[in-house]
Amino acid sequence: MKKVQQGFTLIELMIVVAIIGILAAVALPAYQDYVSRSQASEAVNLAGGLKIQVADVYADTGDLSGIDSNTNGLPVATNVKGKYTSRVDVADGVITATIGGDASATVNGSTITLSPVTNLGSLEWVCKPGVTGTAVEDKYLPSACRS
Repeated sequence: MKKVQQGFTLIELMIVVAIIGILAAVALPAYQDYVSRSQASEAVNLAGGLKIQVADVYADTGDLSGIDSNTNGLPVATNVKGKYTSRVDVADGVITATIGGDASATVNGSTITLSPVTNLGSLEWVCKPGVTGTAVEDKYLPSACRS
């Protein structure tokens, strides 16, 4: 009489578990980087909302100095925040977003800066990490901000 196979052998199950473990070891760090990048993107989007206001004041005055948070109709820095962004400051036309709140530890406390560059009467915006020590790592920046 023939014996009918009724399931998987132990070695087959161990191979499947090993494959799942390898896939998880690769996928989890990639997912964590993706989450940190999306949190940094929120900061850039909130900072980008102030570019028009800074440009309007620059068009009226012709000068970037003195364009600060809570002046010229710009909001107070702590009033511009999101789930992962604790504040957005404006100082002499330079917009700085600070990542905080519920952000992951890899980007929490970091800053991203949008700096205006005058170009024949108009403004061109340069996105870059904040000052050294609080700068967001390049791999977490949105693609438009990477060096």
